[in-house]
Amino acid sequence: MVILTSVLTTGALTLTACGSRDNKSGDSGSGTTLTIGVDAPLSGENSTTGLGIQYGVQIAVDDANKNNWVPGVKFKVKALDDKAQPATGQSNATALVGDSTVVGAVGPLNSGVAQSMQQVFNSANMVEISPSNTNPELTQGKNWQTTKTRPYKSYFRTATTDALQGGFAADYAYNGLKKKKAFVVDDKQTYGAGLAKIFNSSFTKLGGKVAGTDHVNTGDKDFGSLVTKIKNSGADILYYGGQYDESALITKQLKDAGVKIPLFGGDGMFASTYIETAGKASEGDLATSVGVPADTLPAAKQFIQTYKSKGYKGDYAAYGAYAYDAATAIIKAVKAVKDANGGKLPGDIKTDLRSKVVDEVQKSNFQGITGKVSFDQYGDTQNKQLTVYQVENGKWKAVKTGTFNG
Repeated sequence: MVILTSVLTTGALTLTACGSRDNKSGDSGSGTTLTIGVDAPLSGENSTTGLGIQYGVQIAVDDANKNNWVPGVKFKVKALDDKAQPATGQSNATALVGDSTVVGAVGPLNSGVAQSMQQVFNSANMVEISPSNTNPELTQGKNWQTTKTRPYKSYFRTATTDALQGGFAADYAYNGLKKKKAFVVDDKQTYGAGLAKIFNSSFTKLGGKVAGTDHVNTGDKDFGSLVTKIKNSGADILYYGGQYDESALITKQLKDAGVKIPLFGGDGMFASTYIETAGKASEGDLATSVGVPADTLPAAKQFIQTYKSKGYKGDYAAYGAYAYDAATAIIKAVKAVKDANGGKLPGDIKTDLRSKVVDEVQKSNFQGITGKVSFDQYGDTQNKQLTVYQVENGKWKAVKTGTFNG
């Protein structure tokens, strides 16, 4: 999502397996260093939320080391910047798999990037947990609406899906805001197009009318023709499937043209940068996001304090806490494997530990800082809570929280 670049603390990117030159984990796990990879946009577009993911993982790793969650094992972070590009994400996945110290990965941010990475991780039997991917196809297959089939055993997510998010937004727009005529736009990307399609379908089923649809390209800056279409359509709400980079400019140009209707989007819009870029034009706009506000979760209080005290860049609000829980699931899985093996890490990290960690992540059942962390048979989180946020006085404010079942 925007402009920030990041460098981890010294030593975080250069990792070795202490006492493990032959890629073995060691007889007792004593002195072993394991790496948790992170893939997210850490610069350029989407970087505000990408950095939130990176530092969410970093805090979890620091907590694990400080509190000795896995005796005899230390964890480190290897964060790679995918720039929100699928090809880069695939290269990063290959690099993480090739690092013999990496036991699992958290990320990516974008569903389209995830599609390019899943096969790489699955072929290596290495767990991948995204705190933010919401496209249903990633866990339930291309025909998820009729026949759910899990494509990759190694892929999980702590974010709920667009199947719920799109419907949740449509319900709030129609029944909560009493909007009856929506114009629907998407950015042609996997995440945005999928979310817009589900909103469109759900809004229509509720009795609303779709006044028109259109598409934009990521990176576009001038939305004059789109604004004209929306204005002429008579829509009383604009729904946008995509990220905050474009949506912030769309709402600004829309309001400047005198079209005083709210823009409603998904979690890709839920970032402070949206408000900063759109300015006063963002007032009244809405976004859905996974889970409930981190600031309202007692278990996340220490996480938030740590994030702020460290001066970490980016925005933890959208996915930082979910990244923390994703990393925690991997760390707890390592402990479970070690405990089940008589207190020893099994043989070779690549051939033995990784696959066993996948199996243990599937069994996850613990209270994280975002709530209960567990996964269903598809690798989807069983935490189905969602929140609608609205911009009020220059800040995102939660206006509805609940569980949507379609």
